[in-house]
Amino acid sequence: MGPDAGTHEHVDGEPDGGGGLARTAAGAFGWSFLNTAMSRFGTLLVGVLLARILGPGEFGTFAVAMVALLAVLSFNELGVSLAVVRWERDPRTVLGTVNAISTAGSLLLFAAMFVTAEPVARALGAPDAAGIIRLMSVSVVFSGMVAGPAALLQRQFRQRRRFVIDQCVTWSGTALSLGLALGGAGAWSLAWGRVVATLVGVVLFVHATRPYRWQVDRTLVGPLLRFGLPLAGASIVVFAVAYVEQVAVGALLGATSLGYFVLAFNLASWPLNMFSQPLRSVAPAVFSRLQGDPRRLADSFTLLLRVVAVVTLPVCLVGAAAADDVVRFVYGDEWGPASDPFAVLVLATSVRIFLELSYDLLVVLRATGRLLTVQLVWLAALAPAVWLAARREGIVGVALAELAVVLVVVLPCYLGLLRRHGIPLAPLGGAVVLPTFVAAAAAGVTVLVAAELSSPFVTSLAAGALCLAAIGGVLLLRPDLLRQAKGLRATPAPGADVAEAVDA
Repeated sequence: MGPDAGTHEHVDGEPDGGGGLARTAAGAFGWSFLNTAMSRFGTLLVGVLLARILGPGEFGTFAVAMVALLAVLSFNELGVSLAVVRWERDPRTVLGTVNAISTAGSLLLFAAMFVTAEPVARALGAPDAAGIIRLMSVSVVFSGMVAGPAALLQRQFRQRRRFVIDQCVTWSGTALSLGLALGGAGAWSLAWGRVVATLVGVVLFVHATRPYRWQVDRTLVGPLLRFGLPLAGASIVVFAVAYVEQVAVGALLGATSLGYFVLAFNLASWPLNMFSQPLRSVAPAVFSRLQGDPRRLADSFTLLLRVVAVVTLPVCLVGAAAADDVVRFVYGDEWGPASDPFAVLVLATSVRIFLELSYDLLVVLRATGRLLTVQLVWLAALAPAVWLAARREGIVGVALAELAVVLVVVLPCYLGLLRRHGIPLAPLGGAVVLPTFVAAAAAGVTVLVAAELSSPFVTSLAAGALCLAAIGGVLLLRPDLLRQAKGLRATPAPGADVAEAVDA
């Protein structure tokens, strides 16, 4: 498959140096953002319809199966796919071995998931979910087969091709799920949609990166596993951190409460998925090419944080202020109990955006061991906190426990790691101070406006307008941000790189 049109690549599919990197990274981010925007809009729209059709009980049953699936997907390719992104030579020389390792690992985990479906479903408070878990375990194999090809597209900044693949996957799965749900299939409709979507993804990823092969190079297996297994271990802990509260809610409060909590969690994660994920699809490849120049690496990281903060902080803080009206307008009064945990979780999301971007940078800086330590500390603090909170305060208490641990325990750990690896903290603080202040002011106005309005629809519209006004206000106060954004699209002089293109 030849390179995507509009990119500058060598014969091995790599973008050229200097101006080519800046040009290609900027184009990749644009396609990635469009991809994420369309995918998240489609997922949100279909999710709203499915939530209204299924109700909290059926939605919670599917959530149990989804937790089990995501637990396995967090490490099914044994962490080796990221080696394709970081490989210093032609990535195709390692791709066959990566495909073989990730597929073999996924087959083993599929068997384990299939066998343990019943006890897992009982432990999570939804025994009826065992069959759904078994069905969804098939997608573990499909995901493992294409971990390498997906990483290759990321390495080559081929987000245009990834856009086509992801849209086909998203809409094929959601259309099938919606059709089955309308036909009365209940939680099974979501499971079948997931499996069919991942199968479509296999076909498209293999076609985009052909020839697809399993070709084990024994000299690479050891280095790949030494690189990947610590990341896989960290990914398991990252999953546990992200989903231990859902496990606690399901086990202690039942599937219906889990349905409320998962809906709140998914809605609160929307800013993270919408705005942070496009940058994360490009950031590791950019960071890896700048790791030889610490100053420019730090400047690039600060720029990415600033861009994300301008948009996501107003969305998160205003969303928290209008939580009840937003949930009731979007999902209906039946889902009202999800509004309070959503208000808390969306505040935690505003911090998680910074943590995930920092995680990508620290991986490139080979701090995987220390990252694993931080994740273990996070889990050690979060697990007992959410378990106790679920027993005493219900789903709102679980959300509050997550926010407290993120602010008091995890954020200081990440800041310490960044400083240890040469990233100055003062510029990072400067990047978020103004967006935080303006977003907090907009959230305060939102609270006052919501108190005067009785319609969730009107209040949600007003909150959206205030959010846009906050973003515009930051850009007016800091017009240099627009200049930096334009710098991402500019073509630097030969020998320049991303950091030079966006220096303020």
